[in-house]
Amino acid sequence: MIGKQMNASTKIDKDDRVQFSITELAEEFGVTSRTIRFYEDKGLVNPEREGTTRIYSRKDRGRLKIILRGRRLGFSLQDIKKMLDMYSPKGEPTGQLTFTLQKCEEQLEKLIAQRTDINEAISELEDGIAQLREHLASGDNVADGCKKTIA
Repeated sequence: MIGKQMNASTKIDKDDRVQFSITELAEEFGVTSRTIRFYEDKGLVNPEREGTTRIYSRKDRGRLKIILRGRRLGFSLQDIKKMLDMYSPKGEPTGQLTFTLQKCEEQLEKLIAQRTDINEAISELEDGIAQLREHLASGDNVADGCKKTIA
């Protein structure tokens, strides 16, 4: 544990920790250290440094959690960065929430369209497989069966 500040109310829970190493975060989130360094290069997280050692704060950990969730949902790093940069703990969150809502709605539409395309492809494959099995079972000339199935 890097630089854990201990006092009477300190817990050993990762949500209460003050600082994290890149290795700890990589293990916690199931990513590589290189992935975290990539996000740092893109300006998404900004760890402190002690010499060559990166020291990540709770804020960095929270940002990393949001970045990974955003990537899993299909958001671009540019959109994730904008969402994160709009956040101000002292300001009114309306702008950030409005932008995030808009991006979530857009992403949902994209995913629904992809699901429709995937369902159509699955249906076509299932039909093709059924026809090929039928040709094989009936002893038809396989080449003729393939030509009919593909056509």
